[in-house]
Amino acid sequence: MKQAVYLDNAATTPVRPEVLEAMLPYLRADKFGNPSSAHRYGREARAGVEDARRRIADALGVESRQIVFTSGGTEADNLAVVGGTLAARSKGAPFRVAVSTIEHKAVLAAAHTVEEMGADVTTVPVDSCGRVEPDAVTAALESGLGLMSIMWVNNEIGAVQDIPAIAEAAHSRGITFHTDAVQAVGKIPCTFSEIACTCATISGHKIGAAKGIGALIVRDKSAVEPILHGGQQQQGVRPGTENVPGIVGLAIAVELAVSELEEIAPALSHLRNRFEEGIRAAVPDVVIHAADAPRAPHITNVSIPGTDTETMLMHLDLAGIACSSGSACTTGSVEASHVMNALGVDRELGESALRFSLSKSTSTDDIDYVLQELPAITRKVRKLAGVLGR
Repeated sequence: MKQAVYLDNAATTPVRPEVLEAMLPYLRADKFGNPSSAHRYGREARAGVEDARRRIADALGVESRQIVFTSGGTEADNLAVVGGTLAARSKGAPFRVAVSTIEHKAVLAAAHTVEEMGADVTTVPVDSCGRVEPDAVTAALESGLGLMSIMWVNNEIGAVQDIPAIAEAAHSRGITFHTDAVQAVGKIPCTFSEIACTCATISGHKIGAAKGIGALIVRDKSAVEPILHGGQQQQGVRPGTENVPGIVGLAIAVELAVSELEEIAPALSHLRNRFEEGIRAAVPDVVIHAADAPRAPHITNVSIPGTDTETMLMHLDLAGIACSSGSACTTGSVEASHVMNALGVDRELGESALRFSLSKSTSTDDIDYVLQELPAITRKVRKLAGVLGR
């Protein structure tokens, strides 16, 4: 019998039982009300939202009023980058944005949106391990910006940026600073009270909450202009009826992720190291991306020369192993991701990238099963590539 191994936790995680239990009353008839309604059904729903807001704030070291609920990380990133840039311009700041070359596509697309509005967009390069170049960060800040956005943990390679230092450098110059912390919460220490960032993005389904819920931490509501328009929910920063079950579940997920960090992070590091040592032994020419950079413990991204991502993913799936690519698949072809390109990885190597991402549910048996199956799969794919002349 093939083992079922899920190593795509950076893409999404299952809803935790504690989260589902907390959500259920707000999905049923007992607490289903609209939180904007004045009657008791609405008040019950509103109480759930505000309790969740307080719990998330306490867990992350911020104030309740600074939590703005969104439909997920993508909306939060867009609110921060588009709304933050527009708010900065309205205060007289330059209509200029800086983002790193390895940002999540939500940030890069949002930056492109403000560029189409007339803003200048500067990209901050990274080194071969995915670390932003300090001199380039300084140059971008000193050139005059309305907003800078640098992600805390990269979703493809796990590289960790020195966000406290970068945020402080931006703050000292009066520049709005945003960090996408989606892959950071629950994986590395994230005490936002000690960091001078203006905005930070979190997402529920990366930490055991439901899909379709996230939040933007906004230190000062005047730092962002709304990008959605409607009612006055959440002080008008993000109008629309709140996703009450999702919000309640998010609070539980954040609390658990933060409280378990001290225990989970070393366990994930141990499993990742076991995997990387094993794959180096089994496939000696493997390349582990960002291996020499500070990394979050749950992500490892590897390229196996002589293979291609699409075929490897298919054979891994047939073996019961779920992981993902570091590539974007379009019109039947596989191209190296923008992250691989930013690292300066050559084309063929970039087109063989695989991301394995762990969670608290990952076991030693899971890692050992992948290491057991991977050599034969690699040989098979390399042989197939030779036959096809790739």
